[in-house]
Amino acid sequence: MSMGKYFAKRIGMACITIFLVTCITFLLMNAVPGSPWLSEKTPSAATLAALNAKYGLDKPVHIQLMMYLKNLLRGDFGVSLKMQKNRAVLSIIMEMFPVSAKVGALALTWAVLVGVPLGCLAAFKRGKLTDSILRVVCTLGISMPSFVVASVLLVTLAGGMAALKIFPTIFDPALGWKTYVLPCFSLGFYPMCYTARQTRSAMLDSLNQEYIKTARAKGLKNVKIIFKHALRNALIPVITYLGPQVAFTLCGGFVVESVYSIPGLGRYFVQSIQNRDYPVIMGTTIFLATFIILMNVVVDFLYKVADPRISLTKGGD
Repeated sequence: MSMGKYFAKRIGMACITIFLVTCITFLLMNAVPGSPWLSEKTPSAATLAALNAKYGLDKPVHIQLMMYLKNLLRGDFGVSLKMQKNRAVLSIIMEMFPVSAKVGALALTWAVLVGVPLGCLAAFKRGKLTDSILRVVCTLGISMPSFVVASVLLVTLAGGMAALKIFPTIFDPALGWKTYVLPCFSLGFYPMCYTARQTRSAMLDSLNQEYIKTARAKGLKNVKIIFKHALRNALIPVITYLGPQVAFTLCGGFVVESVYSIPGLGRYFVQSIQNRDYPVIMGTTIFLATFIILMNVVVDFLYKVADPRISLTKGGD
């Protein structure tokens, strides 16, 4: 298979995936009982009918879906029904995403920079106290939900029981770097622990390979063996994990953004679900799905960078 055919195949699969995600999300969203207009003060029947007619919600679901897909092909994600009434959904996403992306990028950066070396250290110190401590910490980090980490940090370091309130309780970029510490740590703690575990497992496998034994027989230093020879192959499963994780993290940690009141895409997505703002729910879901697919393609090429022997096309053509 040529590289051109490979790209065409990936693009075709991506389009089909996005189409299925769009259809399934739309149908499930409309299957849930309720309406965007229901609140403490429910409008009159005439007002509800007028609102449904204005936004096309009075039509059968399959007609609504066809209309939405037709608009989507033109780049029209619709307008917000409730939260920012009549504002374009794409405009809302473009405003919210940079905030989430900055926090997510900082979280992933420290997670990778800490997780990979810790995994290497644990593999090199296998069976020793260092390895045992790191495994306990990583297991704890993987099993602990992000909202628990965020809440614990908030209570102990920012407010409530905190003896030293050195970090703000609410996210505010005007406060400088301190406002990023707790959200970025909360968002990056799970990826860091998972990355460390993945790196450890892959490193243990790499360290048992013949080429590593040959390198040791040649008298190479341990640091060079680990970071130049073993780590390159060990990064492949880590890259596989980080691909979709980058998309999820950059689009915002839904719970973490809510805990720290971060005006990002994740928090807004949660609020849109609570308010049944259908176009915002659809737009955010499609945006996230597209981002994940894009990152999976990037992962394929990173495989080639990590190990040139890997062929992206069938049969190594």
